[in-house]
Amino acid sequence: MDKKLFAAIATLTGTIMGAGFLGIPYVVSKSGFAIGAGYILIIGILMLFVRLYFGEVILRTKGIHHLTGYAKMYLGKTWQWLMFFSMFFGIYSALLAYLIGEGQSLSFLFFGHINYTLLFGILFWLSLAFLTYEGLRALRKCESIALIIIIFLVLLISVIYGPNVSLENLNYINYQNFFVPFGVILFSLLGLSVITEMKREMKGDIRKFKKAIFYGSIIPVVFYLIFVFVVLGSFTKVPEIATLALGKIFVLLGVLTMFTAFFALSIVIRDMYRFDFGLSKRKSWFLSSFIPLILFLVIQYFNLATFTQILGAAGIIGGGIAILGILIMFEKAKILGKRQPEYSMPQSWLIIVLIILMYFIGAISSFLF
Repeated sequence: MDKKLFAAIATLTGTIMGAGFLGIPYVVSKSGFAIGAGYILIIGILMLFVRLYFGEVILRTKGIHHLTGYAKMYLGKTWQWLMFFSMFFGIYSALLAYLIGEGQSLSFLFFGHINYTLLFGILFWLSLAFLTYEGLRALRKCESIALIIIIFLVLLISVIYGPNVSLENLNYINYQNFFVPFGVILFSLLGLSVITEMKREMKGDIRKFKKAIFYGSIIPVVFYLIFVFVVLGSFTKVPEIATLALGKIFVLLGVLTMFTAFFALSIVIRDMYRFDFGLSKRKSWFLSSFIPLILFLVIQYFNLATFTQILGAAGIIGGGIAILGILIMFEKAKILGKRQPEYSMPQSWLIIVLIILMYFIGAISSFLF
């Protein structure tokens, strides 16, 4: 596999497998493994189509843009601001969750408890703020290395804890909590905002763009299923950040996945300000870096929300708007696009209707239950 293809796959996989990856076992434990596995498979397949649709929109459009820029071109200013809200709410919610998750994980790693979440969250933010300013070159190196380590650690967890899996734990089902996992799993399978960065990474080798999206989408689904199977099968009580139940060495898995996802999304929101709103690199970096820090300090001080609550809201609100916008843009870009794409997806109304139904049923049910 060539370097550019691997780097693009690593960017998508690393972004998808962020904090949500660690929150899935907790929410699935509320409904049961069978229900959670069904969500992962169905949402994973439908989100693959959404990413491929968005990839075609990108390829049919000249220049560098992000969701807000494509929305303005194909859907008008109203949708541009809806997409801005989607990215603003979704990405900043994710970055906030990563700061909480990293703070708790690093505190547990060094002291065996999460009492120093605030301190380690701030230290983590300082290191990532510097890397975000460096930009895409640093992203390529970090994501590729991180993906190899993540795969190794998940396989190691499977080998060590696999023999301890109890089918009795996996047979548990609670239909009253049927919709509880939806928001977190949807969030954990988004990865939409980073597709543009993948195109930039594959400059000069763009014909493999579709392949990068496909493999970058399938890998997280497979590893989510393995991870949830092993964790739920091995433990009767699962913490919000699943790796805290596995021991300190595996807390590194959580630290690494949140590190790569935080880094990738920080660059996405920074570049949105640069390319879609025309701000300078320094101003864009400032907005992408300091808003998550301020939110983190407020949330921690007033104890306003938990790790999985933030993930669920980000998936339902931020992800939902982005998904609906991409489906409409996909149809428009086939008519209004100004370049010949390297691949073209068929217009399947069945897939589009299923995606819309998936979102609305899951979103409404999550808020009601």
